[in-house]
Amino acid sequence: MLGGNRVAVLVEEGFEDSELVESIKALKDAGAKVVVIGSGSQDNYRGERMKAQIKPNVNANEVNAADFDAVIIPGGHAPDKMQLHQSMIDLVREAFNSGKIVAAICHGPQLLIPANVVKGRRVTSWHSVAADLRNAGAEWVDEPVVRDGNLITSRKPVDIPKFNKVIIEALKERYGMPSVK
Repeated sequence: MLGGNRVAVLVEEGFEDSELVESIKALKDAGAKVVVIGSGSQDNYRGERMKAQIKPNVNANEVNAADFDAVIIPGGHAPDKMQLHQSMIDLVREAFNSGKIVAAICHGPQLLIPANVVKGRRVTSWHSVAADLRNAGAEWVDEPVVRDGNLITSRKPVDIPKFNKVIIEALKERYGMPSVK
């Protein structure tokens, strides 16, 4: 369905287990080639609920945004730690600025702020991130999934199926693939 689109999924210690695992599964099931990208702070990362552990395929300082069709940022405590790594910030900014799909769920939009991609954009997130997004110039709304151009945001784990569906549809649309209803 996604014809081998390359999708980067960012990871750091304390990711929200379900947001990482379920998004990777949905993207792979849709035919995407998923590349897990770590910050480089360690060799393996554990989810905040200790249900998942993952070894990244590569670190952010070893890739280029041009190599991917989309970048996904799961939530949990990981995005707060991702902000400490300039290579992760740069990857998100470069992907966004080149028109690639950038999607973030829960606390994931925290990484969008230092990447300077939310000003003037309509977004959603976990409620505790709303003030930071507004202060960065975004219009924050409380909706399960919000798509504003190439930026997709979502609130929480219960919204994962809708989040994944919008990402897959955005990739199909961007790359001229037929939509399956």
